[in-house]
Amino acid sequence: MKIKVLEAKDESMRFLLEDTAPAFANALRRVLLSDVPKMAIEDVEFHLGPIRAEDGKEYESVSPLFDEMIAHRLGLIPVPTDLALYNPRETCPSCHGEGCPNCTIIYSLNKRGPGTVTSGDLEPIGDAKLRPRDPNIPIVKLGEGQAMLIYATAVLGSGKDHAKWQPTHGVGYRYDPILKAGNKSLDALDPAVPYCTSHMESSSGEEQTVELPADCKVCRRFIEQYKVESVKVGSDPTRIVMSFETDGSLSSKDVLVAGLDILGKRFADLAAQASSLA
Repeated sequence: MKIKVLEAKDESMRFLLEDTAPAFANALRRVLLSDVPKMAIEDVEFHLGPIRAEDGKEYESVSPLFDEMIAHRLGLIPVPTDLALYNPRETCPSCHGEGCPNCTIIYSLNKRGPGTVTSGDLEPIGDAKLRPRDPNIPIVKLGEGQAMLIYATAVLGSGKDHAKWQPTHGVGYRYDPILKAGNKSLDALDPAVPYCTSHMESSSGEEQTVELPADCKVCRRFIEQYKVESVKVGSDPTRIVMSFETDGSLSSKDVLVAGLDILGKRFADLAAQASSLA
């Protein structure tokens, strides 16, 4: 199997799998969704009772939402993750599950109303680079005299345990389209080819002739460029185009590399087990 990156951004990627099969593409899709780990807030400790500010004014540690709802929202905030540094807490060799900088990130949040508490109010205890990358995610709106003082702990996990540990979304794939304008074969991935995803798809995957509607701007460009009124379309199951987006906790490159590494280890283990049976 070969991989060719078609478009790469920090939080999204589109690539082509060559010499492959749908089963391998689906295996990679499932790994990207459920098995690539990331850091997310797991435990939240709320301060109860009055909070006295520096000017002597007292605030009540309450908010319009239940603590459980706030903890859930905190868990879904993307937390910067370095997979080369962090270990799963339960198997951390440095602290044996007690919590240390190699498996745990601790955040504090101290906010007084009136105002909206956002992800930017989360202060990491330690490296400032661990601040959430998006500081504008709203958590709760505090009224006059209300305040919030909490400590939150982030640990490594995977999407198969909870959606908050899922680093990707919108993971999908499709067969590479085959286009023929007259006797000329075209590459649908070529930017110079006006490819219309709405009208140049084969419903069955088999090659079929499709009449191009003149009221579609992309199809009209295709008609004018290749001097045809129809196009033969099909699909190649050995060439698969995949795409995905990340939540910002990991870069798209890190997600893909981690997913391929996990998949490679699983196939290697399966091959070793099959060899031992033989």
